[in-house]
Amino acid sequence: MPLRLTKYPPRSLLRILTSNRNAPLSFVLLLIGSSCFGQKKDSIPQKITAYVADKFPSTRVLNIEHYQLASHKFNSTLLNGPQTHGEITNMYQTKINLNQNFIQKRRWSLGGSFTYRHIGATAVYTDPASQMQLITKNSYHYHTSALSIAYFSKLLDKTVIYSGAVAVDGSEKNFERVKGLFTATMVLKANLKAKMTLGLVGIVDPSAQIPVIPTFSYEHKFKRNWALDIVLPQRLLLKKEVFGNGRISLGGELDGTGLYLYQFNRSSGTHEFRQIEINMGAIYEHYFGGSLIGTLKTGYKSITSGRVFEKSKSFDNYVFEAKPNGAMYLNLGISFNPFAKGKSKISI
Repeated sequence: MPLRLTKYPPRSLLRILTSNRNAPLSFVLLLIGSSCFGQKKDSIPQKITAYVADKFPSTRVLNIEHYQLASHKFNSTLLNGPQTHGEITNMYQTKINLNQNFIQKRRWSLGGSFTYRHIGATAVYTDPASQMQLITKNSYHYHTSALSIAYFSKLLDKTVIYSGAVAVDGSEKNFERVKGLFTATMVLKANLKAKMTLGLVGIVDPSAQIPVIPTFSYEHKFKRNWALDIVLPQRLLLKKEVFGNGRISLGGELDGTGLYLYQFNRSSGTHEFRQIEINMGAIYEHYFGGSLIGTLKTGYKSITSGRVFEKSKSFDNYVFEAKPNGAMYLNLGISFNPFAKGKSKISI
């Protein structure tokens, strides 16, 4: 059935113009972006898993987050339709991550991950046709499951990590996409003060905006418990240990949102909504003991234009575009990290 256009954006879309956290590169990118040091050969998988879990809460055994975005305005345009102005008055999201390594050998490891997100929002906007002010509420569900394998080798006398993952995502209604992810990362430098890696990520997904992405990570520890943490293209942070059991980070992180839509604009096909976000602000993590770590994030979220496109087509072939303003955000989380057990403080 061909897409039928109306004179104004469908109400279901107005609730997701500024949704938060997708994981565009997911678990594997976080792993290769944080690949690290030359430890004993029989402990490389375990050491890397612990290192990544310390840096990224979403890769821990269990991570739960609740996110709130402040009220903000938006402009949106349906293809060949008028522009609509409105405001997102309430925007929240709850996210759950589960991660487990099933097999860890000297040279390779096998693991799986699961992510669930629930997004809800309230929008107020003016209907271009009737000029009436409308208030709409809705919620969305998104989930993704992945199976990943990593192999550790040597090239030019440098440690190289090869990994691959197969992921399936969808909504509460259907499974929608099967995606593939392949990475290769070389550890260029690894000592007590600095770690540096260089790599490539290949994405097997017809809707991928960039199918091949170069990656670079660099970590440098300074005096007085300061550290610079760079994982390109995902984050740039300046960290410091505080209060004995805490760590504060200042800087920016790249984030995103992806959702599936049904009966968009009275169409029978499946559509996808996707946008990229930049979070600038502060992160505070606190180790409570017993492998429990609490996280608080706050700052300003800048949002690029969000687009809706048919699932069978590319991101550039879109039928709807939204341009939300930036807004303040607050994120509270709790995670279970068994690698933190017995530590007196969070390490940088």
